[in-house]
Parts: sequence; structure tokens; C-alpha cells
Amino acid sequence: MTKRERFSEGIQRFGRSLLLPIAIMAPMGMILGLTGALVQGYMVERVPFLANETLQLILTSLRSIADIIFANIPVLFAMGVAYGMSRKEKGISVFSSIIAYLILNITINVYLKATGTLADAETMAQVGQGMVLGIQTLRLDVLGGIISGLIGAFAADKYYNKELPVAFAFFSGKKFVPMVSIVWATIAGLIIPFFWAYLTKGLIALSKVILVGAVGPFVNALMVRLLIPLGLHHVWSALIRFTPAGGTYVIDGETFTGILPTLNEVLFNQGPNSEAWEMLPELTKFMAQNQMLVTLFIIPAIGLAMYKSAYAKNRPFVKGIIITMVITPFLGNITEPMEFSFLFIAPLLYVVYVLLAGVGAVALYLMGTGVGYIRGTIFDFAIFGLMYENTRWYNILIVGVPLAIATYFIFKWAIEKYNIATPGRESDEYEYNNLIKEKRYGEVAKIVIEAIGGSSNIVNVDNCVTRLRIDLKDMNLVNKERLKDSGTSGIFFPMKNHIHIVFGPNVEFVKNAVTDELKMIS
Repeated sequence: MTKRERFSEGIQRFGRSLLLPIAIMAPMGMILGLTGALVQGYMVERVPFLANETLQLILTSLRSIADIIFANIPVLFAMGVAYGMSRKEKGISVFSSIIAYLILNITINVYLKATGTLADAETMAQVGQGMVLGIQTLRLDVLGGIISGLIGAFAADKYYNKELPVAFAFFSGKKFVPMVSIVWATIAGLIIPFFWAYLTKGLIALSKVILVGAVGPFVNALMVRLLIPLGLHHVWSALIRFTPAGGTYVIDGETFTGILPTLNEVLFNQGPNSEAWEMLPELTKFMAQNQMLVTLFIIPAIGLAMYKSAYAKNRPFVKGIIITMVITPFLGNITEPMEFSFLFIAPLLYVVYVLLAGVGAVALYLMGTGVGYIRGTIFDFAIFGLMYENTRWYNILIVGVPLAIATYFIFKWAIEKYNIATPGRESDEYEYNNLIKEKRYGEVAKIVIEAIGGSSNIVNVDNCVTRLRIDLKDMNLVNKERLKDSGTSGIFFPMKNHIHIVFGPNVEFVKNAVTDELKMIS
């Protein structure tokens, strides 16, 4: 693998590592959103039984429990990045990341004191400082967690097997990793304050482009969809959500950096009756309302177009596949199975799909829509759209319905006009694969291992939300036709000797089965 390929693979792995903390934030956000809506004064007026003291106590308690996640987002990212980036000793990597995070913040505190730049309590928010785990430090927020996670991961991979002289043998191996992490975090804590001002200025300059009116949602929608094949869309989203590239906002004298921390404050603390609620459309134009257009309207329309375009004899077989590809994003927010069903056989059609999503995002913004959080499922639409006042949730229907109609006719015309081999239009007799649906992961694993050249051809097995990602010794040994028997909805090679196999939301179980099968073979 060349340096360029290693770098690309590392960036993809980094993007995947961001999913773990985001995965816990999404359901906790739904809990906060649901409980937050049910304690609002207007909701209590409409549904009188919500005024019950015991019920209100339960709802406010649930909010407090869920809110602890959002009060410690950098810690989640430290652990998530460490776990996702480390290849070997993941446990000690996560442990070391927390050590690194503590050391990083206290070192910055020491630096600020030594240079006389430690602000007092009244002005520290204005100069980008704040309290983190009881330490006054720079408000690195998620970036601080990411840096700590990277330190823990690299230290674990490099030093987990380090052998020291006999006199220090007790500190050898995994015990050496946290000590190395302390050293690296200390160095980082002394360097970061010096460059922090310049980095912040650079991200603010980027935000001046991204945040400009309707340009922002269009660019964001395009970037997210275009980066999905490379697995880098999570990196882009994190940039907007957690750094100054997503803007800096002041609410009640407190400064929030990035879209998501600000949205957390507006949705879960301020509420619809606050002045801060007016900024909601400027925040949600980068968030789930755009995804809702895709998951609730565009993808169902594509699925219907595929079904109607399938050969009549194949429709009974592909019906289940297409329904699964539609229901998965509708209920679970995972769009890749549908996207990969036509991305590589009709890339220009994928570009049309991306443009439709971008146009829809702009329309929602221009109509002042303020719906959503992280995920774009029907549940999120109900919670963050229907249950909150002043969201203009109906705009999603106004934009989504004609968008779905346009998508259906465009895709049906293109599939039939250019004979695109979407599900059900294969020239061979179609046979429905039931392995994934019946959760026969052991059989899937055996097929995967056989089809990619056997266990001796496998270097490393990993997965993201929807894809099995495998490093190979020789990609020429892959038998794509045999691999299709596993039930995959997509196969591609983003780089030499590295294969992505799409299985959808069940991919983690496939990965575990592959790992178990490899252990048995060895």
C-alpha cells in the first residue's frame, strides 16, 4: 500500500471512528427532544394529563440523565476515536485516551497561567476559555477529545508490546501506553495554545463561505452525498457540527462553537418560547431536515421507480430487497444500501440524486424550516417536527412530495431508457438471497471469506455503519460473482487491495461472524 493509499485509508478509518459517539448522541437526543417537548407549557395546555407531578418528575429526570451525554461530548469523542483508530489493543487505547484528555487540559491550564493569559470567570467565555472537568482551559470541545483519542490510539498501536529493561519490566507492554500518552498529551497541551488562534481564524474564514444564506445547505448536501462513496462524509459533517467552520453563536452570554452544541442549547434548554429559537433555521439547514427529504421521500421514490422498472418475472423476487432498502433509511437513517444499488452502475444518475437533495435542502432553508436533529427518520420527524412549535414542519411535506414525484419519473425514465441494471433488471434469472434477512451470518461469513481469496488473503477486517471493510494481500483473487451470493448490496474497491462490501445495518454481525470464522480456520 502506497503512502497515499495509507493516508486515504487512515482518513476513512478516522471518519468511521466518529460514528461511535454520534451513535449514542442520536438516541439520547431523541430522548431529550421527546421529554423536552412534553414539558413545554403549550404541550401541557393541549394535553392536560402531562401536568401530573409524577409524570413531570419522570420527564425532567430523563432529561437530566440524557443531558449528561451532551455535557461530556469531548470525552465520548476521545473514547470513540481511540477505539476506532486503534488496530490492536483497543481497551488500553480507550483508557489512555482519557488519561491524555485530562493531561491535555491541565497542561493548557498550566500554559495559560504561566503566560498570564488565564482569564477570570467573568471574561473567560469571551476569550474562548471554559471549565472542563473542573479545569479552566481552552474550549477545544470535540477537537480536544479527538486529539486525545488519536494520542491513545497511536500510542497503543506503537507501544502495546514495548519491552523495557528488567528494572522497569513492570511498566512494559500495555502499561507503557498510558505513560507515553501522558508525554504526548503534555507536548500537545504546550503547542496547541500557540496555534489555536490561527486555526480558529482559518475555520472562521471557511465558515464565511459555508454559512452564507442558501449556499451553505446546497454545498453541505452535495458534500455529504458525494463523499459517501469514499466514506468521508462523517469527517465533513463533524467539521460543520463541532468546529468554528459551522459558526460561533452567543446565547444568553455563553458562546457555542459549531452547529450541534448550539442546536443542543436551543432545542433542549431554550425551547420554542425563547428568542434563541429564531436562529433554528440557520442551524437546521445543515442538519436532519435535509436528510428527511432523502429518507422519507427521495429514496422511497427511487425504490418505487426500481420496482416498476424491474422485469415482470423478477418483481416478486426483488420486492423484498427494494422494500428493505426503503425501510432501512425510513426507520434507521441508513441510506447506503439504496445508494450503492445504482451509484457504481449509473454514476450520472447518482449525480442527479445528489442535485435533487441539494435543491431540496435550499428550498427548506428559504422557507424558514427548523426541523430535526442528527437523524432523518420518521421518528425524528415526529419528535422534532410535529411535537415542537414554530418548526414549520409542513415545509418538509411541501418540498418532499413534489421532490419524490420528480425523482420517481426521472429515475424510471433513466433506468428504462439506458437499461440500467438496477435490482430486477438483470439479464439472468433472478434468485432472491435470503441469508441476511434470516440472519444466517455464519453462512454469509464463509461465502465472504471464500470469495475474497480465503483466510490467507485477508490482512484486516473492519466495518463501518453499513460496510464490511477488508484489507487484502491480492485484490485480484476476489470473485465478485461468488461474493454476490452473500447477500451484499454493493461491492467496490476504493483503493488497491482494499474492498468494501455493503451489508446495511447488519454489517457488524457479519463482521463478527467473519472474525469468528477466521479464528476457527486459524
